[in-house]
Amino acid sequence: MKTMIFGLLLACSLAQAQTIYKYVDPSGHVTFSNTPMKGGVPVKLSPLSTYSSEEAKPSSSAPSTTPSTPPFSSGRYPNVDNATQQQRDNGRRKILEQELANEQKALTEAQKALEEGRATRLGNERNYQKYLDRVQQLQDQVTEHQKNVEALRRELGQSASNAPK
Repeated sequence: MKTMIFGLLLACSLAQAQTIYKYVDPSGHVTFSNTPMKGGVPVKLSPLSTYSSEEAKPSSSAPSTTPSTPPFSSGRYPNVDNATQQQRDNGRRKILEQELANEQKALTEAQKALEEGRATRLGNERNYQKYLDRVQQLQDQVTEHQKNVEALRRELGQSASNAPK
């Protein structure tokens, strides 16, 4: 099976314009080849998808759009009306605000756990380094939540500045 797939891929890549023949032997094994075999049947392969460089850049004889028009506004990409975009922006803002509220709650809990962790030393922490390691893990959690809150606030600030007025 692997040989067949490899052979087909190899044949497709090497012989793009050549005829491919499929041969099935009496035991049911399928062989693909670019050379005709007795009992082999030509296989019609669909052409590979290609993009010509002429599609990518406008021809000099064709009327061009204004230079201030961005390339993505050529009509090939779908456009969204303002009401739909506003609705999407509002939904995104609500999601970010909910994430921010959840992250602030987690930050408050992590700060409380850090305060409690610093105040008490557990019984299995006779070695002072174990205490320091545990407190450092709690501090790392607080720092991570602080960074998340800052990132969410920044994102909300960016989305607010991009919103239409």
